[in-house]
Order: sequence, then C-alpha cells, then structure tokens
Amino acid sequence: MRTCRACASLVTIIRRQQRGGGGYKSLQSFNSGIATLVTFLRGQNIKLKLGDSMAGVKGKSGAKPKPNKKKLLSGSKHANPDAVEFDLIKNVSSPEWLDELGAGMWKTVCPHLCKEKILAVTDLHNLEAFCSAYSTFRLAEVEIRTKGLVIEGATGGPVKNPALTAKNEALRQMTMFGSALGLDPAARGRLMGPSTTGGGNEFSGF
Repeated sequence: MRTCRACASLVTIIRRQQRGGGGYKSLQSFNSGIATLVTFLRGQNIKLKLGDSMAGVKGKSGAKPKPNKKKLLSGSKHANPDAVEFDLIKNVSSPEWLDELGAGMWKTVCPHLCKEKILAVTDLHNLEAFCSAYSTFRLAEVEIRTKGLVIEGATGGPVKNPALTAKNEALRQMTMFGSALGLDPAARGRLMGPSTTGGGNEFSGF
C-alpha cells in the first residue's frame, strides 16, 4: 500500500512540474525530475536498487564469507561437509619468476600450509602474491638502509625516499594475502580454531 501511495504522489509531483515548467523538454529538467523522485522515495524509506553500495546489501557490505573448507577446519557449525571442495596441495615448488628472496619465503611457508591442509590449488595466487610482496619489502628495506629516508630529488632538494612507499605498499599486500592464508595469529585462529595440543609455554624457563 505504501508503494502505491508513493507512485500516486510521484505522478502528482511530475504533473506539477509539467504544468510549472512546460514538461521535460531538456536534459536538465529530466535530471531535476529524477532527483525529485529519489529524494521522495528516500523520504518514504523505500530502498531502490540503483547500483549504489548500501549497508546490508548482500555481496556489497560486511565481512567476506569464509570458505567452507576453512569452516570445517575451525569446527564451525555452519560448515557443509558435503560441499564441493577444491583439491588440496601436498607440496608444490615455487614459480620460476620469483627471485631468491621470494622463493626462500615460499620454501618456508608452503610446507606448513600443506601440512595444516590449508593450501588448495585455488590459493596459489595468494601465496605467490605474498612471497612477491615479501621480496619487495626486503629489497625496499635494503634501499632505505643504503640511501636513507631522504634522498636528493630531481630539482636538487630533499625528498622522501620512494623505497618507503614501496615498502609500505608491500607490507600492506603481505598483510592482506597473509591473512587470506592464515599467516598471522588472528587469521590462523579464525581459519583453524583454537589449538588442542596443549604444548605449554616454551618461555616458562626464562
């Protein structure tokens, strides 16, 4: 009923504009009518699907859904044991295009991900991006230590070393892709759930 009343009121608004301005004879008057429509419907608390990102719209807001495999690992009651899953990887060599630093990180991280049954064929791009970002981070750090935080700019004045920007961007990418793989404590707890081994505190003797 509210929608019908809104439509009737909208017709009244349009007729008033037609009588007052001679109708929609130009793009400007048409845009004015659209703006009036949107304002009116918002005032009536009627939601329009106009392509805008709105809170509560599925797929456009909120946390990203956790893959079913990770729900199973964490013991979530929402996991579906019969869902289609991608093949897990038991071991895989680093891609040839990774440099020595990136390949070294790959050899460090990949076996642990495979052991914990986290790495699937669809996750390889995340691991590649993480290792590549790690290499960039290390190379940028060397550049900063060599030339300092401030270098001479094109005009001869002091400017921030561009390696600082590269380092910060690499750290941001490492955080993003590392979280997707469970390579930080918070993400690891989210993906795998609490540990039940009870290994004790390794620093208790200090």
